[in-house]
Amino acid sequence: MNSTKKYIAECIGTFTLVFIGCGTAMLVGCDAASGCGYLLTALAFGLAIVALAYGVGNISGGHVNPAVSLGVFLTGGMTGKDFCGYVISQVIGATLGSFTLYGIFTLGGVKDMTGGLGTNGLGNVNGNVAAGFLVEIILTFLFVLLILGVTSKKFSHGSFGGLIIGLTLTAIHIVGIGLTGTSVNPARSFGPALVAAITGNTDPIAVVYVFIIAPLIGGALAALCHNYFVKEK
Repeated sequence: MNSTKKYIAECIGTFTLVFIGCGTAMLVGCDAASGCGYLLTALAFGLAIVALAYGVGNISGGHVNPAVSLGVFLTGGMTGKDFCGYVISQVIGATLGSFTLYGIFTLGGVKDMTGGLGTNGLGNVNGNVAAGFLVEIILTFLFVLLILGVTSKKFSHGSFGGLIIGLTLTAIHIVGIGLTGTSVNPARSFGPALVAAITGNTDPIAVVYVFIIAPLIGGALAALCHNYFVKEK
């Protein structure tokens, strides 16, 4: 498959993930006490991944996440050039998705229930950076390890792979939203934080490094673990 087509697919895919996932969070909020918005946001991210897995998965693999791409790269599934191209495309897609949401909500006068374009934060862990790192590393590790296992040629899951991945992301959001808002995806965090900063809310950009570095560490650890599991004696 032509690399340019893969990059475009990743850009569109990440745009879609942010538009649906963060857009839902902006509309319904993510207050664990109310429950409804919390679960709807988790489902929005999970169902978006299911759709993307079948929509662009046959073109680019449907990573839509630099942590996933890093895991695939470290397990030998893609070249360094494609890894860089994927990450750039994902960041562009997430940023465009966030600008689009900001435009729609601003022009339409719709209230953003999250107050920050669906950005991630450390408020629910009392601003503790170490706790935020730990949450995001663990959740990303589990998510990427699942993806690497499901998509491995040695352990084929047929046409159910996309559904398994989407349901897993839903479960991860149910756990993580009340802690960090659930990133497990540097592009999904960077795009909204950048647009929030540009439009006057500097709080998300101040801690966005947590949601870039921690998921990448989690993705790398998942790749190392996967390599250990599948390594021939």
